Amino acid sequence: MKRALLLAGLAGIGMASMLWSGGAGAAENARVRVIHASPDAPNVDVYANGSRVLSNVPYKAASDYLSIPAGTYKLEVFAAGTSANPVISLDAPLAEGKDYTVVALDRVATLKNRVFTDNNAAPAAGKAHVQVIHAGSDAPAVDIAVKGGPVLMKNLSFGEQQGPLPVDAGRYDLEVRVAGTDTVALPLNGVQLEAGKVYTFVASGFLNGQPGLSVFPAVFTPAAAPANAPAASSPVAPPRAGEAGLASSSDGFGWELPLAAAAVLGIGGFATLQLAGRRK
Repeated sequence: MKRALLLAGLAGIGMASMLWSGGAGAAENARVRVIHASPDAPNVDVYANGSRVLSNVPYKAASDYLSIPAGTYKLEVFAAGTSANPVISLDAPLAEGKDYTVVALDRVATLKNRVFTDNNAAPAAGKAHVQVIHAGSDAPAVDIAVKGGPVLMKNLSFGEQQGPLPVDAGRYDLEVRVAGTDTVALPLNGVQLEAGKVYTFVASGFLNGQPGLSVFPAVFTPAAAPANAPAASSPVAPPRAGEAGLASSSDGFGWELPLAAAAVLGIGGFATLQLAGRRK
């Protein structure tokens, strides 16, 4: 039953991508995904230009990229099942050939949004790309480091994104540290990075409270590097598999998204077709 629900949800997301594009050619489209990273917010519905495009999105869920005609969209986030008094409302200009991630973050009382332009260039052979979004509401600026090894990303503040960082595919023990110190805010053991994939890790939750600080991924596999994408940044690379800093135990990194994410999309074809003709 759970597997059937998951497959149905994934199929629905794929269908939405096709419907929302409204038949426009790929060269005319932008791609956008939505991540729910507000730890005390309820499930949410996401609207674009007045049409519901994502339904009942749970905390720590990430949609697939939806391909849509380039233009400016009014994006609104509501508590699931409501359509008055949006908790987030913004105008988002989405350019042709670009990829975007829209993140809802912070406490529900002070809910914020961030729109990041994603670099989804295909990694080189044997590499993965890693980027990190800091959405920990009460966490200070952090560094991301290999356990017993180099610092990969420095001084990442709340609401910011760093990356993409090219790394060798492999299994790693990582640490989220208070910036500029060796104090570990969150250990991340057994992180498996597969070649050819782009990982966006979102640190969310509360350092002092519940739900506690955790990290979850949104994973994308690019077919090829976009023609207009800049090269990935290249700070210190992690050690190769088998060298210091890799996980030595069989304990995996518990990033699995909740099965509720299978129900991320609850839209009708009529609404998505409407949206394609309602750009601002």
